[in-house]
Order: sequence, then structure tokens, then C-alpha cells
Amino acid sequence: MLRKIIHIDMDSFFASVEQRDHPELRGKPIAVGGDSERGVVSTASYEARKYGVHSAMSMTKAKSLCKDLIVVHGNYQKYKEVSRQMHEIFHEYTDLVEPISLDEAFLDVTENKPGIELAVDIAREIKQKIHERLQLTASAGVSYNKLLAKIASDWRKPNGLTTIHPDRAQEFIDQLRIEKIWGVGPKTAEAMHHMGIFTGADLRKISQERLTQAFGKMGAIFYQFARGIDERPLIVDYERKSVGCEQTFEKDISSKSALIIELYHTVIELERRLAKSDFKGTTLTLKVKYENFEQHTHSITGDKVLRTKDDILPLAKRLLKDVALGNHYVRLIGLSVSNPPRPESQRKWIELELEFEPWD
Repeated sequence: MLRKIIHIDMDSFFASVEQRDHPELRGKPIAVGGDSERGVVSTASYEARKYGVHSAMSMTKAKSLCKDLIVVHGNYQKYKEVSRQMHEIFHEYTDLVEPISLDEAFLDVTENKPGIELAVDIAREIKQKIHERLQLTASAGVSYNKLLAKIASDWRKPNGLTTIHPDRAQEFIDQLRIEKIWGVGPKTAEAMHHMGIFTGADLRKISQERLTQAFGKMGAIFYQFARGIDERPLIVDYERKSVGCEQTFEKDISSKSALIIELYHTVIELERRLAKSDFKGTTLTLKVKYENFEQHTHSITGDKVLRTKDDILPLAKRLLKDVALGNHYVRLIGLSVSNPPRPESQRKWIELELEFEPWD
């Protein structure tokens, strides 16, 4: 039996919450984020997106694109509470819910609490309840697996509802731009373009062997995705272990000063992702990949939760000092935060254990 999967994605979540709570902002271009020379857009309203403003863009550039842009500082505790209310609605229909971030989730409604036959009817009810109870809009995608449900939810944003029926799935995938396939980022898309792959139909023409040669393990996954096959289960008891980001440079870097500049931008992006996922961790890891693809990681664990640029940047710079350049060039750097703080009861137990350990 085919599964019935729904993907719910809140529309411009942070910005929409601010417009809901501040009527004077409604209908105006706003960006949630830091209003400074080095501030970054966390979320942009749809009014701002018309000007080309988008998340992860520097606030300086956003202001240059939209002269009337209104910058709003984020309130992540408020967004977290709204997310909790959203999940209460989800659980009225199923407990098989996989949260992806504060503003999106997958739901398996194959067997659902109200006993509703059609998943599209459940998606419609969820959207209606989100609007009535939270005064916000969400887009929903319905299909028989996570891949297609996710693609469907993006299809008619904002406030959209799209169903991809099994009988029409292959036709739908064939006409997709390759960038719409999960896992295909800018670099992968560029590589695929060089192989003559621009659509889902193009991807389906390539053998699994050739895709694996070009993209490693992801090649086999792309081969399946091109045929509408995605057997990934919902991870209901998901416990995020880390949050990270990385960037591959257009040109390899050999100077520490240039690396520090890139490191700063990576820290800003990491800060955004930590806020979006509401993740808390105490260990920072720096990954460096050289031009010969040799890779090294350096980690440091502090005594406080790492959430903001001010928390992360000093530690990142300290880790960068351990990076040996010499004749090497750096092609990629990445940062991740891991090691969530233990519950208080567990922390006390570990401290007692340490007290009885002998000193060397």
C-alpha cells in the first residue's frame, strides 16, 4: 500500500509572524535579521521577495535591492511557541510527524486519527486550522513519499496546496528543472548541466553507473528520485545531533586573511541555521578541505551554548589558528555545532563520577 505523506511549510514564517503581530507591517517589504553592516536576512516577506530579497542575503544588499525595506529583529522564542502550536494541530491527525525545522514538517497520514480517507482533505483542514488559530498561512504538498510531497509544497507558494498522484508522478518529475530535485544544490546542478541534464527527464536517461561515478552515493539516490522512488521513512523520534554549513570557494584560498573573511560569512550562515532549527550545542567543529581533497577537522568544546555570532566567531578563529597552510590551498571550509547540553539530572550524575576518578 502506498503511503500518504503531507509536507507542511509555513509561508515566510518569521516575517509572517511579525506582520501578524504588528499590523503596521502588513503589506510592506520586511526582512527579519540583523540591521547592521554585516547583518544577514533570516526571512523576507513576500513583498520583499519581489525585489529579489531572500534569506542568507546580506542586509546591506537587501537594502540596496529594496529601498523601502523594513528590518525587524527576530524573536526566536516567539517563533518557537508558534511552531509548538502548529505541531499541536498536526497531532490532531497523526503522531507520525517528522519536524524538519521550526516552520516545516512531514506527516504520515496513511492511518490517521479522524479516519479521513483522502490525504488532500487532511492537508486542507490543517491549512484552515493554521489560518484560523494562528492567523498565518502555510503551503502543503501531498504525495506518496517525502520527495514528492516536499516538491509539491513548494509548487504553489504562498498558501498553496498541490497533490502529486502516483499515476502522474513520472510526468511531473520529467518536466521539473533539475534544481527542484532534493539534494541538487548549485554545484551539483552545474555538474549535471555539463552532463546535459537540465530536467527530470534528462536525469532519467542517465544510467545509475554513470551517476554513481559522477556523484558517489548520491548518484544512486538521484537515479531513484528520477523515477519517483523515495523509501525514506519519517523519523518521528528524531533527535538532531548537530547543525552545520559549509562553502566551497570559486577559487582555492591560500592566505589566512582571506580565510578569516570567509570564516566570518560561514559563521553568519551557521548562526541563521541554528536559529531556524532552534538547536543548542556546546561543541564547535571546523572542517577544512584542501585542493588535493585532503580533509581535516578541528573541534573545541566550551561551557556555554553556542547560538550567536559572538559565541561562535572567537572559537572559530581559535580553531583556524590550528589550520596549517604551508603550500596548501583551501577549497572548502565548514562549521558545525554539536554536543547538546545534557539534562540537569544527567549532568549531576556525571559530575559525581568525575569526583571519584583518580588523578594521574
